[in-house]
Amino acid sequence: MAYSDFKTLNQVLTAFCLKLVNQFGLFSQVNAIAPSAKLSEQIAENFDLALAIDTEKARSELIVTPILLEVYRRFSPNLSLFSGVALSVDATQGLNGECDFILSASTNQLEVSTPVLTLVEAKNNDIKSGLGQCAAQLVGAQRFNESQQKTVPIYGAVTTGAAWRFMRLQSSQLEVDLTEYFVPPQIANVLGILCQPFLAEENPKP
Repeated sequence: MAYSDFKTLNQVLTAFCLKLVNQFGLFSQVNAIAPSAKLSEQIAENFDLALAIDTEKARSELIVTPILLEVYRRFSPNLSLFSGVALSVDATQGLNGECDFILSASTNQLEVSTPVLTLVEAKNNDIKSGLGQCAAQLVGAQRFNESQQKTVPIYGAVTTGAAWRFMRLQSSQLEVDLTEYFVPPQIANVLGILCQPFLAEENPKP
């Protein structure tokens, strides 16, 4: 069993005794972050092409990766970005397997050390189909951090490239935003949420 075998949120809630909180506008108070001129140009050039090609690989390369690189540039060198790497925590519980993307609050670009955001690329343009896998990856990231004596909220995203949904795991509470955000019109909101865990690292509560 692996992360990708968790097909529904209920599977994850039951397996790991989590409490679900879902609401519209969970991240509505997060400040939007305007995209750079570089990202705006990339999305303007790439978006229609990605949808025309209509494959997960095209959407990943032409839409998702430029957005994540924008976050990386903003916080580098205190952020590391990984694509297609394994996050193996506990194979007996299904907390293992490859993650589409991981953002880590660490200067270590050689290996994952403090995963704070995982991203799942939705299969067949179906956001809902990726929610269970994303939630399982949040549990894996949380337990990985706990093994390093680090306790931080873990953020998750599921995206088709055009549509984005977000969630967050704090302790045993899984918070799922029922709001979908759309690129390009809401790219500033998407960037604001993706940057949130790293802004928290920069400005810890006293």
